Amino acid sequence: MKTARFTCLAALAVTVFAAENNSFLLRNATVHPVSGAAIENASVLVVDGRIAGVGPKIAPKGKIKVIEGRGLHVYPGMIDSGSPIGLAEIASVRETVDAGEIGDFNPQLRALIAVNPSSEHIPVVRANGITSVLVTPGSTGGGRGAAAGSLIAGQASLVHLDGWTWEEMEIRRAAAMQLAWPVIRMPRGRGAGIEALLPGLAARRATFAEARRSQQQQVQKIQDFFDAARRYQTAKAAGESIQPDLRYEAMIPVLEGKLPLMITAVREREIREALAFAARERLKIVLAGVRRPGKTLEEIAKRNIPVVLGTTFVTPLEEDDPYDEPFTLPAHLHKAGVKFAFASFGVQFARNLPYQAAQAVPFGLPYDEALKSVTLNPAQIWGIDAEYGSIEKGKFADLIVTDGDPLEIRTQVKMMFIKGVPVDLESRHTRLYKRYSARP
Repeated sequence: MKTARFTCLAALAVTVFAAENNSFLLRNATVHPVSGAAIENASVLVVDGRIAGVGPKIAPKGKIKVIEGRGLHVYPGMIDSGSPIGLAEIASVRETVDAGEIGDFNPQLRALIAVNPSSEHIPVVRANGITSVLVTPGSTGGGRGAAAGSLIAGQASLVHLDGWTWEEMEIRRAAAMQLAWPVIRMPRGRGAGIEALLPGLAARRATFAEARRSQQQQVQKIQDFFDAARRYQTAKAAGESIQPDLRYEAMIPVLEGKLPLMITAVREREIREALAFAARERLKIVLAGVRRPGKTLEEIAKRNIPVVLGTTFVTPLEEDDPYDEPFTLPAHLHKAGVKFAFASFGVQFARNLPYQAAQAVPFGLPYDEALKSVTLNPAQIWGIDAEYGSIEKGKFADLIVTDGDPLEIRTQVKMMFIKGVPVDLESRHTRLYKRYSARP
């Protein structure tokens, strides 16, 4: 009993000590830098929240805490490249969802300042090894097309999944501007033509020509908004006296190519239109939610445009698509030379991010690329790879310590560090498990 009590107190002391100075030596583990080959029986030295050394012969400096990692594996924390986590709690309760503002154009809105650090979803996601998320202010349409709502939803923000306030969670306040490319919406389902059999039915389904015309009107709205933003930018640069407009002010970094435009475009038609628009406007873009790139894949690769993929756990978009279309797409992108990352594009199943990448491995995607798609690739896409995404000297110590491969469902995350600070892995799931396991 005394030994167990002493062990608990010692563990608590270790946690407090590490949290105070963000410094420790994690030794005798298998380290997976992602940027290079795995290193067995290696150590990771962390000083003031940054990685000070990685290798088999790393000695502690001064009175630094030593953490034994024998039999364990060390990976960089995973990055979810698109999720409204922190903005949405219960989908059916409107008051708990702070996404999807009124109006077609809301570029001045920043997702970061609306993030709820106390969301119950955050610890659940964290427990699967995800340390960072690109919080998106609007819906991505779940991979089947841009949902009804704002065309420009606002600025997506990169955040850590730990902190008392959104200021503490911040990695990059504005990481991308989110744009939903308009889609042609046609009726689907068995009753698509039933109106012809029911005279007097008030509702009439739109024809393709009408749906196309409606979509083009939305595209024109986007063009008009960008034209107005450029006029504002030109007038401001010329020193003219203009009425300040927060929407156009927020668009200037996009027009200057300093802030990427994250365009949700699922099918070949929308992707082609988005690519043409971006080329015409000379924009830096990232394509999101891509499902059927078709012949645009070659152009995407040629122009070095990154892609953010949604979940692989979906059925094909069309009835005559191959059954494995969602599983093979990552391999096709890799073969074409396109840099891509995965995103959950949701809250309920955001914890499944590593398994989205794993699902593509049996269908042609090399394992190393699958691991990069949730670590180093997203860091490179969002421009934070100098400090995150891999285990290298000088980078922040966003680390997970596991008992196996983090892309495997049976693997458990034993420890997590965000900027060198140990993170509690308890969640609502673990609390309920303990509660009902102890039920008489």
